[in-house]
Amino acid sequence: MSRILIIGAGGQIGSELTFKLREIYGDDNVIASDINYNNLDVVNSGIFEILDAQDYAAVKICIEKYKIDTVYLMAAMLSATGEKYPMKAWDLNMDSLFHVLNLAKEGFIKKVFWPSSIAVFGPTTPKINTPQHTITEPSTVYGITKQVGERWCEYYHQKYNVDVRSIRYPGIISWKTMPGGGTTDYAVDIFHKAITEGKYECFLTENTALPMMFMEDAIKATVHIMEAPEEQIKIRSSYNLSAFSFTPKQLVETIKKHIPDFEITYKSDYRQQIADSWPQSIDDSAAREDWNWNHDYNLVQMTKEMIVQLGHKYKLEKK
Repeated sequence: MSRILIIGAGGQIGSELTFKLREIYGDDNVIASDINYNNLDVVNSGIFEILDAQDYAAVKICIEKYKIDTVYLMAAMLSATGEKYPMKAWDLNMDSLFHVLNLAKEGFIKKVFWPSSIAVFGPTTPKINTPQHTITEPSTVYGITKQVGERWCEYYHQKYNVDVRSIRYPGIISWKTMPGGGTTDYAVDIFHKAITEGKYECFLTENTALPMMFMEDAIKATVHIMEAPEEQIKIRSSYNLSAFSFTPKQLVETIKKHIPDFEITYKSDYRQQIADSWPQSIDDSAAREDWNWNHDYNLVQMTKEMIVQLGHKYKLEKK
């Protein structure tokens, strides 16, 4: 049975991944960790450690203490926040990756998951059905850290046989956690505002198309790539991953089928420039062929689930 450490378990993806992996492997075999106690659902759901992803010694001690063989490194500073604090984003995103890769190289752990992102792409990348192998000239600090990280993952696999696996997440939509500072987070925030206020001011223009994915599918992909036999993982930089793409305008039209009076206004800010540098749709055929990736949710199904679940959530909070 695997002994798993999740670093950054309090974040948007990390928290839901924690619950899913505990469901699969058992509470005692999945150690959650983060730099603070902010996500009490995660803290109270099983073994939890305060852990600074930039502290090599602390990470090593935690791995040895719990006899960890698999690490999911989910700690990162995301795109919009990274633009405000470039050096902090670089230090966090790169130090944490090197620590885990080096621990794997030295034999302390057997398998690593590290998430990349569509942020590795840039203004010169083909925007429609972006290929697996293409131009990556990112224009954000977050994207630069992901591009460099991909190269290091591949290098450590080739030179030191480190079993590191990665996927390029598109925008992730979830009802369980609040937006976390990413450019695609409008697609989460909009549901909260639709239910609580009936209106939303969007920081992207109405026709900004971006690749997105419902959280359940993102977690499914993460689990599947880690459970796949090693010989099926043929790309060690990072796999393209996709489910559907939409614009704010298309999302509003879908929401209005459930909340007819919902109103939206548009006031683009610095995040528009980030979004404009990213693809509009992704070709993820390599993931589908190599380890049988397939998505379950489309835009209509995702919208319905978000409104139903958030509706329940806010009703309970009012009580």
